[in-house]
Formats: sequence, C-alpha cells, structure tokens
Amino acid sequence: MNENAVQRDPGPALLGGTMVQDECVKEYRPSRSECLRDYQIGIKFLSVGCIVSVGCKEVPFTTVKEGMKALNDYVLNPYETRKIWEERFSKEEEL
Repeated sequence: MNENAVQRDPGPALLGGTMVQDECVKEYRPSRSECLRDYQIGIKFLSVGCIVSVGCKEVPFTTVKEGMKALNDYVLNPYETRKIWEERFSKEEEL
C-alpha cells in the first residue's frame, strides 16, 4: 500500500438510493418569513363576515372574528397552517 495515501471517511451512507447521514432524513422546511412572502394576502370585509385571500385562494368566513383568527393562525405559523388548508382544499376538490 502507498504510505502517503490518505484514508478518507466514507461519508454518509447510501440508503435506498438516497444519501442519508446518521439514518436521519430531514424534510426542507422554509422559514416563517419565507412562507409569508410566498403569497399575497388580502381581506375583503362584507356586510356579514369577510373573505380572506391567500394567493389565488379565497375563503369566506361568516364572521370577521373567524376570519381574523384564521389569518392570525396563518401569520403565526404559516407552514403548518398552509398544510391544513391545502388538505381542506383537496377534500373539497374531490367532492
């Protein structure tokens, strides 16, 4: 063997065609500010309730209080809230 050869760490293991380090795969999760920049937000107040627009989706609420709660939830935790609403939209599209 060559005495000058450098022994290298094999690095992350290959598992099922995916590079895995310490057998832990982390899903990319954008920051809160990145999520909030993704979509334009709008509020239209009606005689009764309001419509909250996030991107191209519009959601009617029967009371302003409901709409503001949903909007505050989104602003505080946009990534998780977006996942919840996307599930609801998917279910409605299937009907």
